[in-house]
Formats: sequence, C-alpha cells, structure tokens
Amino acid sequence: MDWLPLLATGTTTAPAASPTTTSEDNPFQPVLDFFDSATFQAGVKLVGLMVVALWLASAFFVFKDARRRIADPVLVGVAVATAIVFPFVGVLIYTILRPPEYLDDVRERELEIRAMERRLGADHRCPYCRSEIESSYLICPVCTSKLKNACRRCKAPLEQHWKVCPYCETEVRADEPIEDEASTSVLPRVGRRSRQQASQP
Repeated sequence: MDWLPLLATGTTTAPAASPTTTSEDNPFQPVLDFFDSATFQAGVKLVGLMVVALWLASAFFVFKDARRRIADPVLVGVAVATAIVFPFVGVLIYTILRPPEYLDDVRERELEIRAMERRLGADHRCPYCRSEIESSYLICPVCTSKLKNACRRCKAPLEQHWKVCPYCETEVRADEPIEDEASTSVLPRVGRRSRQQASQP
C-alpha cells in the first residue's frame, strides 16, 4: 500500500513539467515576439506614411498633368477627384483616358497650320478689309483696294514676285508700272455714280 502515494505524486508532478517544455520548444515564438515588438510597429507606421504620401503625390500629378492637357476645368476636377477617391486605380484610369497631347502643342500646331495656309494662299482674304476674295481678283470688291497687277497681254492676275506671266510668257517689267484696268475703270465709275446721285434732287 506504500506505492499508492508515490503513484499519486507521480501523476501530479508529471503534467506540471509538460507546459514548460512545450512553451520553450515553440519554433514560431521568435516570429510572434517580432510582431509584438516596437520595431515592427514603427515599420508598419512608416510604410503607412509612405503609402499616404504616394497617394497624395499621385493625386497632385493628376492635377498638374490634367491642367496641361485638358482645357475644361470641370474635367480636371473630375480627374483629380477620381485619383483621390480611388487611390492608384484612379491614376491608372486617368493615364489611359487622358488626351495624348499638351494644350501648348495643339496651339502651336494650329498656328503652324494657319501660317502654312497663308503662305500657300489658302486664306483668301483682303489684306486691308479682311473680306473674302478669290485668288484671281485684281481688286477687292469691298474696299476697292488693288490686290494684284494684270498681265499686259492676257490680263491674267500676276503675283508680286513673278518675273514672267505663266499664262502667255510675257515678261513682267519692274521699271514700267502696269496699269490696272480694273482699278482705273471701277473707281471713276463709283465716283461718277456717287456724284450723279448727289446732284439728283
């Protein structure tokens, strides 16, 4: 009957040693300790701050780029709001849908096209009154200003820098002024009509 107390004490002491051995032999305990450390918490806060800074920087990028590409301020506001409400995804959507050219480049190209049209004579307007004219006009029908000289032989309109008529091969003389029949005939007629109307009661 003496072995009963020993058996009882053996059964009570054996389970007490088991928790210490399991806690010391846990292989994930260092990882859990690292997640609970102050270094890990500081790293999480630093990464969060960097994400917020990148989010704000992307929204500012959308604002600056949209102002250079879009003329409508409402569309610029919509693009910025999309970048703020949908972080990073809104910037991607704006990058896909934004206009391909800057506004300055578009204006510069339009000015170049207008200048080229004027050099090629596509803009047929009177240089004095800006009325629409044809390339074959010798005189402006609105302000009666002389636009071109006429050939002495075929009466075709000549450009100022031409040295020979391309229609009849007549040489254009620079020393002798070419009288424009349109200017000498239209202006006196206009004057006569105005005088006749003024003399009539």
